[in-house]
Amino acid sequence: MTLPNPSASSSPKPAASGAPPVSLTTATALAVANMIGIGVFTSLGFQVRDLPSGFTLLMLWVMGGVFALCGALSYAELATAFPRSGGEYNFLTRIYHRAVGFLAGWMSATVGFAAPTALAAMAFGSYFAGAVPGAPPLILALAVVWGIALIHLLGVRRAAEFQNVSTLIKVVLILAFILAAIAVGVPQPIAFAPGRHDLGYLISPAFAVSLAFVMYSYTGWSAATYVAGEVHDPKRTLPLSIIIAVVTVTVLYVALNAVFLYTTPLVEIAGQIDVAVISGQHIFGDVGGRIVGFVICVGLVSSISAMMWVGPRVTMVMGEDHPLLAPFARRSRNGVPVTAILFQLGMVTLLLLTQSFESVLEFIQFSLTVSSFLTVLGVMVLRYRAPDLPRPYRVWGYPVTPLLFLAISLFTMVHLVLARPVQSLAGVGMMLTGLVAYGLSRRFDRR
Repeated sequence: MTLPNPSASSSPKPAASGAPPVSLTTATALAVANMIGIGVFTSLGFQVRDLPSGFTLLMLWVMGGVFALCGALSYAELATAFPRSGGEYNFLTRIYHRAVGFLAGWMSATVGFAAPTALAAMAFGSYFAGAVPGAPPLILALAVVWGIALIHLLGVRRAAEFQNVSTLIKVVLILAFILAAIAVGVPQPIAFAPGRHDLGYLISPAFAVSLAFVMYSYTGWSAATYVAGEVHDPKRTLPLSIIIAVVTVTVLYVALNAVFLYTTPLVEIAGQIDVAVISGQHIFGDVGGRIVGFVICVGLVSSISAMMWVGPRVTMVMGEDHPLLAPFARRSRNGVPVTAILFQLGMVTLLLLTQSFESVLEFIQFSLTVSSFLTVLGVMVLRYRAPDLPRPYRVWGYPVTPLLFLAISLFTMVHLVLARPVQSLAGVGMMLTGLVAYGLSRRFDRR
């Protein structure tokens, strides 16, 4: 059966002259930086209220890592079969239909990356203001986004160097915090071994909803697939970078949350959003809280950079396929999609100035889960429809690996609809508005 073959999607378009390919180090850094954002430093406080068990809480992050790894392995098969930038837009277009891919791309191009970038920027401003009293959070948020966008506009080489260094600093600082907390922290009376109530917690709606937000904290494991067309030796680099990134982040996430629970009384973090700062204050005193806030600020820089890199690539690839969006496909002499970057920068700025990014984040989670569900399902669809398709990498553990991802995704989507029906339906509605844009694009194409 013939696969959908949109224009320009048969093979990746080469980067502009002078643009160096993305290396294994940079591809891994992109994924690590995309995953480690604000979620791991803030979500534990809300999980503790409904799941007062050390074992269950760590299992949330372990299951999130397993989920991400299953998805990463599945995406790697698709990325090596279709090594083109664009992520889900590229995959869903090739597997199902141009319209399906367009809807996923529409979400990514409009708010899918802009809203998390705005949240990370606002968090940067808030934590910086906490470490330096009197600093204006909004001005800082705008400054960090515009400054990082400028670095990316200077060229792929500059962006790669900045991404590698900022991500390395982030990982080193997190490791330093973990080791220092273990060395000087006072152990709390919490058990990480399974207890008799843990099975009930693991199958509860509270666990499912918490898992949805843990999965959001892992979002970004597919980052390298969004720049696949710029990656050096994608058949080797893409799967390797994705796997290294997911394993690294899973270990860091589990260790971080174990340290928070091990060193800080649950009553102090229950219902609180600044879990890392509270933990830092409890372990090291007031100065320690400021130091932790500074660590988070530094870490958010690499996250913002990663999203400002990969997000515009979706818009760029859509512009290559749809004449109506052609201006977004234009690259500078050094391979930078200038218009696409400026578009995302404008969206982030708008969300920051209107403070609407929090409401957007509430409903995009369901839509993002739908996109990743359809993408991983596509691995199985293609195995059936196109068994002879060249696959330089085949997902390990097939079909168990994609089935496990699909089961957890479905479990999460059902509970998201039950727990947050309005937000979930709003997310679907936002995605479906892409049908209007797709219809306009098709009409323009025919003209």
